[in-house]
Amino acid sequence: MEQCTCTLEASRSLGCGPWRSFATVALPLARPAIMAGLSLALMETLSDFGTVQFFGVDTFTTGIYRTWFGMGERVAAAQLAAFLLLFIFGLILLERWSRRQAKYYQSGSDYSRLQPYQLQGIRATLASIACFVPLSLGFLLPAGLLLQMTWENPETINDRFWGLATNSFILAVITAILAVLVAVIIAYGVRLQSHIAMELAARVTAMGYAIPGSVIAVGILIPIGRLDNAIDGWMRATFGISTGLLLSGTIAALIFAYLVRFLAVSFGTVESSLSKIKPNLDDAARSLGHSPTSTLLRVHASMMGGGLLTAAMLVFVDVMKELPATLIIRPFNFDTLAIRVYNLASDERLAEAAAPALAIVLVGIIPVIFLSWQIAVRSHHR
Repeated sequence: MEQCTCTLEASRSLGCGPWRSFATVALPLARPAIMAGLSLALMETLSDFGTVQFFGVDTFTTGIYRTWFGMGERVAAAQLAAFLLLFIFGLILLERWSRRQAKYYQSGSDYSRLQPYQLQGIRATLASIACFVPLSLGFLLPAGLLLQMTWENPETINDRFWGLATNSFILAVITAILAVLVAVIIAYGVRLQSHIAMELAARVTAMGYAIPGSVIAVGILIPIGRLDNAIDGWMRATFGISTGLLLSGTIAALIFAYLVRFLAVSFGTVESSLSKIKPNLDDAARSLGHSPTSTLLRVHASMMGGGLLTAAMLVFVDVMKELPATLIIRPFNFDTLAIRVYNLASDERLAEAAAPALAIVLVGIIPVIFLSWQIAVRSHHR
């Protein structure tokens, strides 16, 4: 049986039909993207808390929360978190092993030159329906229901709603700024000193996105609690003053958990933007007497503007909708829109939960529109 290799154009020139070209050329080349999407879906499913809690499905995330707060067993909660962490690392290693030495390259950089297959008649209709069904069931229908319930219950948009929105906005903005700054420092450090130790440290730092928020929360609260107890014990013994909990249950601990969880989002985007800048620009700036910091601020920052904005927006949206870590670490009497939605949904007060849920949905649309616009602009200029 004749093998259709190389590019899609080559497969067509060899007489391969659309389905054969797809199976022998397009599908193997798309394997890295498919595996990346599958891994992302698995990580998001494993880390989900609100949905499984609402539908009464027992998972590791609900078990960790129930064991910690319902039973007061910190050690058992830590053991569950560690086991879940090992399971996630197993998934990552399995995906790496499945690829082994396989390499995937693209011979050209201009996707617009590929001539797409034009579907006609019933095939075009079926393809349109297949694309529209996930969009309608996953976004249009839920968003429409939320909008209807919000319209029918305008009293839910009150002072408390705006207070929760303010809390969520402040946390998201602070975390987005810090995440971009830390990502720039790490990515630029790797660019200046690209050796195994730096590369490994950067990859380990950016692995937090694969870890569920509940696991991160447990991993942060236990050492922070011990540090608070140690400080309190020393202050009592030395000065006779009780400091109480200085870090546990504070905004600082919550933002630190967000950074651990979502640094990978900003790091990937910043690293991608920085890698597109040719090294000869660094050499030119150095020859003009600029230091590495000056080169970063004067040259790279302006060229990476779009990437930095994209990274900040992605982290902002992730923080706005994050629930497990916020639910465990947040200070007393400090709620966010995500926690408000979870509490109201748990009490079956869906009409009251519609407004904060719709606000989270609207915030999530912003980066999607922005990224789609960026892709369209780049495709137009090719």
